[in-house]
Amino acid sequence: MIKVSNLSKQYVERTAVNNISFEVEPGEIVGFLGPNGAGKTTTIRMLTGYIPPTSGTASIGGHDVFSESIKARQKIGYMPENVPLYDDMRVREYLRFRAELKGLRGQEARQGVNEAIDLCGLKQIRRQMISSLSKGYRQRVGLADALVNNPELLILDEPTNGLDPNQIRRFRELIKQLGIRHTILISTHILSEVEMTCNRVIILNEGKIIANGEPNDLSRKLRSASTISIELKTSEEKVKDLIAAIAGIKKVSKEHQSGEWGYFTIRAEPGNDVRESIVNLANAQEWPLREIRTQHATLEDAFVEITQANTSDS
Repeated sequence: MIKVSNLSKQYVERTAVNNISFEVEPGEIVGFLGPNGAGKTTTIRMLTGYIPPTSGTASIGGHDVFSESIKARQKIGYMPENVPLYDDMRVREYLRFRAELKGLRGQEARQGVNEAIDLCGLKQIRRQMISSLSKGYRQRVGLADALVNNPELLILDEPTNGLDPNQIRRFRELIKQLGIRHTILISTHILSEVEMTCNRVIILNEGKIIANGEPNDLSRKLRSASTISIELKTSEEKVKDLIAAIAGIKKVSKEHQSGEWGYFTIRAEPGNDVRESIVNLANAQEWPLREIRTQHATLEDAFVEITQANTSDS
């Protein structure tokens, strides 16, 4: 559905997107994840034809977004981060107006509007003025706008931005339902958004793709580089240095000291199980060991690890 090859966007003072390539297959819900300023919105604006690239190509459903922009746009439903709604129009009136702008007429337009209203749960407020709507309903109207022409691809830029936790949960469920009928690309910096809705994640940092895979796979890669929490009965200053000297240990952090008990977090290199070595050291030093526990990596751990490693390497 989406094919991007060596896409770049260069401004005078910076490179916003740097030679990225990726594909999104029909039926996927893909999270486009990255910190603020990573290049997500710039990439989306190129995919939707709003701005031209400096170099590279991108296609939607086999149509080049630049040389065949009209055909490519017909396949896209785009919800920008800040949805430009007309406050002086009623919900249904606005959606009918948007449907006609997208080339729908007569029965086709009515059907598109009715289906979008039903899918987005807008039936009860369809006659209300947009100016009277809550943030959650305004976001739903923006999504209905993207759906009104029944596109094959939905591109959603920070769709839950500004919503409260209950609104986020409802919006998340709505996106899952839409994934049954549409290919979806969600740009976000919210990790839980991706973990709960997407079956694949592309991580962008400083204009480059630094990871591409299933959320669980990214977390699983970090599990081999395990994080271990321990509680030792000692207040000796040399504890961190002695633990760090164990082969296979990457980093040791002292979290806090509570009386005689010290609490430490230990990061091991991939493929190294260092628990037995830690126990042997504690016994040799006569440090009572109350707990040793391996922590499972989350998508948040993966995101932080990958983006920090990429930043330090650049």
